[in-house]
Amino acid sequence: MGSFFGTNIGVDLGTANTLISVDGKGIVLNEPSVIAKDTDRDVVLAVGQSAKDMLGKAPAHIRVVKPLEEGVISDFDMAADMLATFFKQMMGQRGKIKARVAIGVPSGVTEVEKRAVEEVVTNLGPKEVYILEEPMAAAIGAGMDVDGTTGCMIVDIGGGTTDIAVISLGGIVASESIKMAGDKFDDHIVRYMAKEHNLYIGERTAEELKMNIGTAYPREESITMECRGRDRVTGLPKTVEITSEEMMNALKEPLDAIVEAVHIVLEQTPPELAADISTSGITITGGGALLYGIDKRIQESIGIEVKIAEDPKECVAKGTGESLEEIEKLENNAMNKRKAYI
Repeated sequence: MGSFFGTNIGVDLGTANTLISVDGKGIVLNEPSVIAKDTDRDVVLAVGQSAKDMLGKAPAHIRVVKPLEEGVISDFDMAADMLATFFKQMMGQRGKIKARVAIGVPSGVTEVEKRAVEEVVTNLGPKEVYILEEPMAAAIGAGMDVDGTTGCMIVDIGGGTTDIAVISLGGIVASESIKMAGDKFDDHIVRYMAKEHNLYIGERTAEELKMNIGTAYPREESITMECRGRDRVTGLPKTVEITSEEMMNALKEPLDAIVEAVHIVLEQTPPELAADISTSGITITGGGALLYGIDKRIQESIGIEVKIAEDPKECVAKGTGESLEEIEKLENNAMNKRKAYI
């Protein structure tokens, strides 16, 4: 595809998935944030879905990792290799990023963590790199009026973090970032299966349970799914049938934590903005928004209307790209501008 010259690129470097949007093209890449590398030869074997398929199955000399944990880079070199490979796939081996790039990061990350994310992208050679807090990016991508005087509230449930923010006049007025999101949902399902069914399962199986029968609010009709794993007692393969009600029990703790975080942000919100939110409601974005009944679960606890954004998984990537169109306005409020000179 050659070089993206004079183009705005938005990057959602997420714990679970990496999404890249290009001005005028929309989402051009959406892959799991996983990389597989042959440590003997120091060669990247796969990234994205093909690397994710190797999780828990690779021999000793092949390292398969998720280089981001809880919203931040845990393995810098692997994250850099993964992102570089994604861009090569997107643009071709000789492609160069002659563009402005905006990256979404959780609202709770430190300056050191922001610089680590910035450096990963800067090494790919863009004209300029911008850091944008994910709740702001998600709100822009969801089509919310972030520049207006009427306050709006966003709950972005990603893979590593849940970011909650009240936004008004182009800035974040109150926010909270908790490390309780999609990956923690999977962890709690793994623990539940071990405790209640004496069954060891991997994170991929836990994710399948979450996506297929995961439940945050009672369903009208119960659904079931067969789950295969290893018996804790005999050590042999075992299959059990799991119900959606069990998944709701397994996910109770992380869902309670998210509801509590929403409470905390509302308590920090000025009265006038709180009144706006009670009228306009709360918008959920991120992959976690796809969990059945999560909008009803939050709405019942908070007492404010909750709606799920259109294409919730793509909101941060879309928002980072769109934010560059009004960079001058946003950088005075919510964006930390960083230039990378070639």
